[in-house]
Amino acid sequence: MKENTRKTIRWGIMGTGWIAEKFAADLTHVSNGEGIAVGSRTLNSANQFAAKFNIPRAYGSYEELVSDPEIDAIYVATPHPFHRDSVITALSGGKAVLCEKPFTVNSRELEEIIALAKEKRLFLMEAMWTRFLPPIIQVRQWLEEGRIGEIKLLKAEFGFRSDWNPSGRLLNPELGGGALLDAGIYPVSFASMIFGPNPEQVWSTAHIGETGVDEHFSILLDYGQGRSASLHGAVRLALTNEAYIYGTEGSIHIPSFLNATKAVLHVNGQEPVEVKDDRAAVGYAFEAEEVGRCLLAGETESSAITLAESLGIMQLLDQLRAQWGLKYPFE
Repeated sequence: MKENTRKTIRWGIMGTGWIAEKFAADLTHVSNGEGIAVGSRTLNSANQFAAKFNIPRAYGSYEELVSDPEIDAIYVATPHPFHRDSVITALSGGKAVLCEKPFTVNSRELEEIIALAKEKRLFLMEAMWTRFLPPIIQVRQWLEEGRIGEIKLLKAEFGFRSDWNPSGRLLNPELGGGALLDAGIYPVSFASMIFGPNPEQVWSTAHIGETGVDEHFSILLDYGQGRSASLHGAVRLALTNEAYIYGTEGSIHIPSFLNATKAVLHVNGQEPVEVKDDRAAVGYAFEAEEVGRCLLAGETESSAITLAESLGIMQLLDQLRAQWGLKYPFE
């Protein structure tokens, strides 16, 4: 047995918002990691978070958090526009980083942090948690085995009806609000998982609301050879949030693909095959375990979502926003 097979990855959490709470709660289900510290812009917020999730250390600044020598990895859970600076702070502190999606708000920022991670030879990954859910892992295996033949069509959508709050994160352009970065990243990343991040042609339309952000959108991607993806996202419309993959020999249906707890394989002429996941965790535990696996193996990125793929996805998001004439005030 190798010496490091019993090692536990010690996590620091940067930020104390909703997604940080979800991640902290799920860390209790991670076999190769534990949360040991949290950092916030105020010590009071960090202390409250630490007490709620039984985390032993609380810091009143991100700089103090990343200076803790016992932390192996930082989970960045700050708002979208601050991801770049947060990741730079963590990498500069010598920490491996798992950054909440979207990685950054544009590809220029992402190129910068990827270059820094490579320069420092540190692990960096986008927290696209859906990639690591057991039903999605099974879907990828079905596709690799050719169970539905040649993959030709994909449909995926994620949308919800948020309350009208112009100053809130979802509708505020100053905070990178809108459907694309918050909800749309999921179907776009899902299509990239199936077809790759570089479609040959891109058509799209978006409804730009009163606050100047995209409230919902539709995308059609052409990958050549008869392969295409139809994607939708919204923050002011409740969508079905399902995904379908169609091949020449059958199809795959993933209800609620975002937090997939099941997937159904339909092979022409055969009875459907359904896989279910009755996990105790929400699902963020799996991405944390993947980071732990990579770190213990000495890897600087995950093969499940490489830095090159994340960059390709962000470049596609830039292209879509350009089609809509949508630019954030801070860009």
